Order: sequence, then C-alpha cells, then structure tokens
Amino acid sequence: MAFIETGLPGLIVYEPRVFGDDRGYFFESYNEAVFAAMGLEMRFVQDNQARSVYGVVRGLHFQKPPYSQTKLIRAIEGSILDVVVDCRKDSPTFGNAYSIELSAENKKQLLVPKGFAHGYSVISPFAEVMYKCDAFYNKESEGGVLFNDPGLSIDWKVPGDKMILSEKDKLYPVFADVDHCFTLHS
Repeated sequence: MAFIETGLPGLIVYEPRVFGDDRGYFFESYNEAVFAAMGLEMRFVQDNQARSVYGVVRGLHFQKPPYSQTKLIRAIEGSILDVVVDCRKDSPTFGNAYSIELSAENKKQLLVPKGFAHGYSVISPFAEVMYKCDAFYNKESEGGVLFNDPGLSIDWKVPGDKMILSEKDKLYPVFADVDHCFTLHS
C-alpha cells in the first residue's frame, strides 16, 4: 500500500495493494488501522455512490464548517478526472488546483481533507464513483466554486460542448469571490 503526497498539505493519493490471480483480484479499499498508522485518523460516517455518463461534471463543492467533510474518493467503474482546489486561506497552496485520474482499472483513491472544493468529470462512457465522508451531508452548509473559473484554469478533459452540469454548479461564484472560511486546522 502506498500513500503518495501531492504537494498540497493533507491531500493524499492512496494506492491500495492489489492481489490478483486467474480468478480476479482482491484489495482492501479502506482499513482504518492502515490509515491511522500513517497518521490519517478520521471516522467515516457516510458512504455516497453516484453513476454518471460521459461529460458529466460535478463540482466544485464543499460544505462549510462545522459540517465540512474529509472524503476518500474512488471510481468503482469507468474513469473520472477528480479535481480539488485548496480553499484553506492559511495554506501555502491556497487557490491551487490538483487533478488525478481515478479509475476502476488503476484503483487509486484520493483522500481530500476538509477545506478543499471537490469535483470530478466523467471521462469514460460512464462511471460509478464511491466516496466515504467523515461528516454527514448538511444542505444548509453547501458551498462551491464555479467549475470553469478562468483564474483556476482547470482542464476537465471534456470539451465544453459535451459537458453536462447541474444548474446549481453553473451558478457558483469564482474562487476570488468565495467566502473562504477554511483554515488548515478547521
């Protein structure tokens, strides 16, 4: 098992050890003791799963404190481009975006700490995404960053005319206009 630093404080790529043979494969997608041994201690309370078709862009979302969430994200079918933006105003990487392809094939996962806006685009014909959260969803604390904020220059790997978005995701403010209520330790 490998935990890979991304250069953004707390944002970790997790590559589980996969055991494969002629029957298929097996791996532990999450083991609390393994994560705790790396100093990654959280208690997950909710699992979410979403299925989407090519071109769907979801995000960039966050929940404001005290309902902010740490998430462990993986694709269980297909491929997504997972994207985060550091919204922690005292972080040395404040305003930086990071993206990684997560797929059923590569089995990589992204551990996204509180204080990041998160989203993904579906880059395969369809994808099924599952993510663990350490806090319950709270509608009143929803927030977000505009997915196509020119200041962030995110390449979603989907042509603009093929993007499928919710109306809500089209209305979020640009990063500069977001109320940045997150800190490294919130």
